[in-house]
Amino acid sequence: MTTPALPTPAVLVAAAHKSSGKTTVTLGLAAALRARGLAVQPFKKGPDYIDPMWLGLAAGRPCLNLDPMLMASDEIERSVAQRGRDADVCLVEGNKGLHDGLALDGSNCNAALAKQLGLPVLLVIDARGMTRGIAPLILGYQAFDREVHIGGVILNQLGGSRHEAKLRAVIEHYTDLPVLGAVQADPRLELVERHLGLMPDRELDDASARVQAMGRLIGEQVDLAGVLALAARRTPMAEPPPLPRASSSLGHARGPLRIGIARDKAFGFYYPDDLAALEAEGAELVPFDTLADAQLPPALDGLFIGGGFPELFMAELEANVSLRTEIHRAIVDGLPAYAECGGLMYLARSLNWNGRSAQMVGVIPGDAVMHARPVGRGYVRWEEVPGLAWPDVAGGGGTIARAGHEFHHSSLENLDPDVPMAYRVLRGHGVDGQRDGVRIHHLLASYMHQRHTGGNDWPRRFIAFVREVQATRAPQHAAHTPAPAHALRLA
Repeated sequence: MTTPALPTPAVLVAAAHKSSGKTTVTLGLAAALRARGLAVQPFKKGPDYIDPMWLGLAAGRPCLNLDPMLMASDEIERSVAQRGRDADVCLVEGNKGLHDGLALDGSNCNAALAKQLGLPVLLVIDARGMTRGIAPLILGYQAFDREVHIGGVILNQLGGSRHEAKLRAVIEHYTDLPVLGAVQADPRLELVERHLGLMPDRELDDASARVQAMGRLIGEQVDLAGVLALAARRTPMAEPPPLPRASSSLGHARGPLRIGIARDKAFGFYYPDDLAALEAEGAELVPFDTLADAQLPPALDGLFIGGGFPELFMAELEANVSLRTEIHRAIVDGLPAYAECGGLMYLARSLNWNGRSAQMVGVIPGDAVMHARPVGRGYVRWEEVPGLAWPDVAGGGGTIARAGHEFHHSSLENLDPDVPMAYRVLRGHGVDGQRDGVRIHHLLASYMHQRHTGGNDWPRRFIAFVREVQATRAPQHAAHTPAPAHALRLA
């Protein structure tokens, strides 16, 4: 039986509505507190990839996602308890507004997460154009759910010292909330956005310098001591017991597996805890750059190409003929591979966007076509077609409905109708609204993103599949010989 313990100080940084600047504020707080010698553990609510990249850069340690739609309550509590154990403070960035969520009863909103984890809330308010009207806004948020402890506000996008003084006077007169920060509108606090949200940090050569500058600006305009005092008022909770690990049926007896993973400006959508789960199953993750590397790393046992923005680098990806050819050759020769969304687009025959077309790897006999509006967006549920997905080492077969998420503006067109699909889509779009999971050679490629949560132990299953294939193949511990360039025409 667990007993209540003093938890790591933590605070939920939420907002009145989307695009209030909470990501900027959380980034700045993480960088400012880290610069003062504190160990900061960041978390992000929801299925986001890009905000966690920036938060991880600011904190100097991986940012973990907390997703009530894909994680059980004990998984969320365990993640915060374990990852925050060696930190001085945890910063949890919400998504959208404090009370926004998919459920009518608010059971999956930011406020519900705050109550579950005993987190006080730091409310970020975009104060542009506001004066006296800020009082009923704050009072309404306080009254809407009395179980949510809003412990302070940060005023954002202020129009100058006079604007700040008016807002402080109104808040002091009408409410009992302290103003823990007043952040002036400043272009140095802006993050670059584009068609699918923020630009990932790895695409900017000065990302670290930007984050450090944001930390200085936020540190100068926010009461950091007040924020830490608020975080220390987190409600003590019983820590969930550690999750018992069941070993894979195939074990690690045959040693580690070298899994090549695309990590560059074009591909970078990976969950840190999923990567850790792959390593726990015996994978050695070997990074390669699809834009710069002429060859795959030597002696690979498998390949993982996650999501990203291949459309922004389609010319560079096409120009790297030697790597595209080698990837094509390796997969056709039987190398186990897994690809999600952007990885699927890269492995297709071609990528088409804004009137331009570029050749891709060509393993998937179809063409990725970008559209102005999302084709698939949100949480998905799918069911596996027996015999086409990876082996289910935990049992249960293909009748289990699994959950993930998708966000893609592309469709896979002109696909060979004979290509089998591993998933039946129950909710979402996938490849064609009914199916997802292209299965060709030893490749499984889908538009949906999986998470190692909610009983979906995909890292173990993928590694079990790699070991299963490895047992039937000739030794692969020699570098692949690049195929001639004309091999791409065979796809």
